[in-house]
Amino acid sequence: MSDFLLEAKGVSKFYGANAALNNFNISIPRGKLVGLLGPNGSGKSTFIKLCNGLLQPSSGGIMIDGNPIGVETKKVVSYLPERTYLDNAMSPAEYITYFSDFYEDFVPKKAYDMLANLRINPAQKLKTMSKGTKEKVQLILVMSRNAKLYLLDEPIGGVDPAARDYILNTIISNYNPEATVIISTHLITDIEPVLDEAIFIKEGQLVLYMPVDEIRQREGKSVDALFREVFRC
Repeated sequence: MSDFLLEAKGVSKFYGANAALNNFNISIPRGKLVGLLGPNGSGKSTFIKLCNGLLQPSSGGIMIDGNPIGVETKKVVSYLPERTYLDNAMSPAEYITYFSDFYEDFVPKKAYDMLANLRINPAQKLKTMSKGTKEKVQLILVMSRNAKLYLLDEPIGGVDPAARDYILNTIISNYNPEATVIISTHLITDIEPVLDEAIFIKEGQLVLYMPVDEIRQREGKSVDALFREVFRC
């Protein structure tokens, strides 16, 4: 078994003449919480969708847990998209049943415990919930799998600061410690304290991939400060 859970080699994704990703190479080990950091339009969501099999690369390839993207990788990847996909006519309890049938690694008790902690009624229809509550339900479903790789696209982008702390705590507390979590975001300050490693991506290319402690030691500044310097924020 490879030490690396995710390996991308020479991955490019073109839309006509425009490159969303351009010769992207990275190897990410197991057991890490990794920030995929870059401004809007940098290629973060494209990379996550390629890893999840929602897009096909124009060239290059991605391996997850030793397998090319396909049926086997879908069994070990838990994906949180940037936008809510849940059906408003369903309830969290109905989704828990659905996910339990669909994913062998889904743990219903974990989902119900997180709903209880948030005081969300499992029988309540999503159409009666606020946007923020729906997003929390979706995150709960994603984090209730014992997956090997969690791909979270902007999990804190659309919620208020108080909710961000809960969401980050939920992520940290509920993933398998042997798994890897990749969190795509441009809100560096909020997420920096929980990260093991940081990836900087700009215009579809890898700018930096380094442990956050090494960034602080080598650069003498925070990940957020370096990000602002690199991207001139």
